[in-house]
Amino acid sequence: MFKSIAVIGGGITGVTTAYALVKRGFHVTLFEKHRYAAMETSFANGGQLSASNAEVWNHWSTILKGLKWMLTRSAPLLVNPKPSWHKLSWFAEFLAAIPSYRTNTIKTTQLAVAAREYLFEWAAQENICFDHQTKGILHIYRDKHGFDHAQTVSELLRQGGLNRRSVTPEEMRAIEPTLAGKYYGGFFTEDDSTGDIHKFTTALSESIERLGVVCNYGHEVSRVRPSGSCKLVSSLTDRGHETDRFDAVVVCGGTASRDLGAQLGDRINIYPVKGYSITVNLDDVQSQSGAPQVSLLDDETKLVTSRLGKDRFRVAGTAEFNGYNRDIRADRIAPLVKWVNQCFPRINTRHVIPWAGLRPMLPNMLPKVGPGKHPGVFYNTGHGHLGWTLSAITAEAIATCVVQAKG
Repeated sequence: MFKSIAVIGGGITGVTTAYALVKRGFHVTLFEKHRYAAMETSFANGGQLSASNAEVWNHWSTILKGLKWMLTRSAPLLVNPKPSWHKLSWFAEFLAAIPSYRTNTIKTTQLAVAAREYLFEWAAQENICFDHQTKGILHIYRDKHGFDHAQTVSELLRQGGLNRRSVTPEEMRAIEPTLAGKYYGGFFTEDDSTGDIHKFTTALSESIERLGVVCNYGHEVSRVRPSGSCKLVSSLTDRGHETDRFDAVVVCGGTASRDLGAQLGDRINIYPVKGYSITVNLDDVQSQSGAPQVSLLDDETKLVTSRLGKDRFRVAGTAEFNGYNRDIRADRIAPLVKWVNQCFPRINTRHVIPWAGLRPMLPNMLPKVGPGKHPGVFYNTGHGHLGWTLSAITAEAIATCVVQAKG
């Protein structure tokens, strides 16, 4: 049995993995390049814990939309046409996974439904407050074509263990009275919820330290390699280069997992898909009363929303294939602000905080959870747009995998 385990990555996936491992009695060391947990993709995402958003993207309609939007800088899906081997190989595998669209959507739904039990239990055990809202998620559709496709998706979600019901425009207004505009219809998932991923992750990072996890913040892992029965983790710190020895290592490095996997002899074809968000500070009574309580997903614009406490409203979405570029582009933020002004005109959008993060996506849209080529090497990475939703169940799965492996 392994005793000492390194977890690389201090986002939601790494912190939940460390928690699941330390609860099983392992000696865990967490490596994170930033001074704190959850400072990159787990900082300001859409906030949805959404089994109802488990549909994978491997569908011909996604390809057609991508081609249509390629030259529109404000489009929900944007692909930089400049070729690279990484991008080309990723899209080739994305296309190859289209026949598995139904199977992978059902599988993702099953994971998302199972994840709720663990996440909520951990929050209760560790007394974590994270602006959790249990008012459901309302998917909104502006035309019959989108609504009919959602009807088909709902059947796949049902096979995965999730029930969501169709609602009329009148029912939509009853569910969320602040929503303005005309819609064809919607689907409502009462069991879905929202919360602040950054608050949850930072609070859980404090819990794992209390439980004995060594949190090496400010340690940027530069190299991981097997050495006999051990794994050597080299990192760059303020003191210079340091190397530590462990029985096993779990890679939870987000978009960095591809390079780390290559060092360990594994091909983890993650591509960084940039997403944007805005956090609207609800500074006045009118904005607070005019902002929705129910979480939304707008199918046409691919935007999601979360109400984070009394005075914050998060809007997030878009997918940008542009390498490891982390720039926050004004032309990508503007549509989010415009959407708020159109759908919730009572909200004052003078005080808006923009953000961008890189989602670690694998071509088949499923996370990589399991062992690598070398004994003692494990992966829990590549969750894409559902990292927050799936984090607890994949942490449990990889911890079980480590327990069952022979050290």
